[in-house]
Amino acid sequence: MITGGDLYNVLSAVVPLYVAMMLAYGSVKWWGILTPQQCMGVNRFVSIFAVPLLSFQFIAGNDPYAMNFRFIAADAVSKVSLLLALALWARYAKSGSLDWMITIFMLGTIPNTLVMGTPLLAAMYGAGPGSLTVQAVVLQCIIWYTLLLVMYEYRAARILIMEQFPDTAGSIASFKVDSDVISLDGTREPLPDDEDEEDKKDMPPTIVMVKLISVMTFRKLIRNPNTYSSIVGVVWSLVAFRWHFQMPLILHNSVHILSDAGLGMAMFSLGLFMGLQERILVCGTYWTIVGMGLRFLLGPALFAAASLLVGLRGVSLHVSIVQAALPQGIVPFVFAREYNVHPDILSTAVIFGMLIALPISLLYYILLGL
Repeated sequence: MITGGDLYNVLSAVVPLYVAMMLAYGSVKWWGILTPQQCMGVNRFVSIFAVPLLSFQFIAGNDPYAMNFRFIAADAVSKVSLLLALALWARYAKSGSLDWMITIFMLGTIPNTLVMGTPLLAAMYGAGPGSLTVQAVVLQCIIWYTLLLVMYEYRAARILIMEQFPDTAGSIASFKVDSDVISLDGTREPLPDDEDEEDKKDMPPTIVMVKLISVMTFRKLIRNPNTYSSIVGVVWSLVAFRWHFQMPLILHNSVHILSDAGLGMAMFSLGLFMGLQERILVCGTYWTIVGMGLRFLLGPALFAAASLLVGLRGVSLHVSIVQAALPQGIVPFVFAREYNVHPDILSTAVIFGMLIALPISLLYYILLGL
């Protein structure tokens, strides 16, 4: 039974995140304290230092030998099943496209687990069950973000090749790009109708596309601080929990002095982004409703079905559903903006999703606790 004390603990953990977000929003929108250039500096600090160190803190503290493999299986089943369904839709349906396949996949399966999920679920269900969110962070950083990069670079490779070799793409035996190019997408706009003409033309042999996408994805990953924080965090946890030793105090304090500010700075950065927008519903009312439906209804439904399928029960099932009902993850929006694939829809999902996330999460929490 959910008590008033339980609700107070949840609110005391999450409301401070909203305070940081609204202070940043007011600093830009109402009080004019920060300029757009200063906001860019804050965002840069968050992306380069605060969030990577925060990720390392959570991942390094997660015991990889005590992970809930049913939860991992449910996470994989929910995401892979949606991805396969979207792939078939994009391939055979007239209304389907690679762009919408990527966007719907992100809206339906990538919640804001690190920034909001960790404190929220820990307050709701305690440190033990709440630690499932840390496992979700590990999977997101290592597997699903990499998969998103692969899909984005595949899309960019198709557009690039069809633009440069519209009639001879099928005969290309190799394709090279300059060593200083880190993305195939560049600044090009998506091709208008977002692919029907492209599908009618032959593409290069599969091996050419695989090599090209692999090289470009690798270049993106080695330039992303979150890649290093995730890998180092996993390696540290494997070693530390295997031989049962703790991080040296000097290293621990060096990491925590910045990572402790990571949650607040990430929310502050999101508030700055909100304040820089002309309006919250950038993509319009219709797509806002669609995006919210995918995020807060489809996502939890998929994870609930996958959890029941793999035998996840009890408190772990409740945690799985609530974490799937978190607002949209910030990293997918960064990818969408960089590759120019429906960034308006993703930005609205992040901003508006954060505003309504607390009552929706509490609603799921209360209903599951009845």
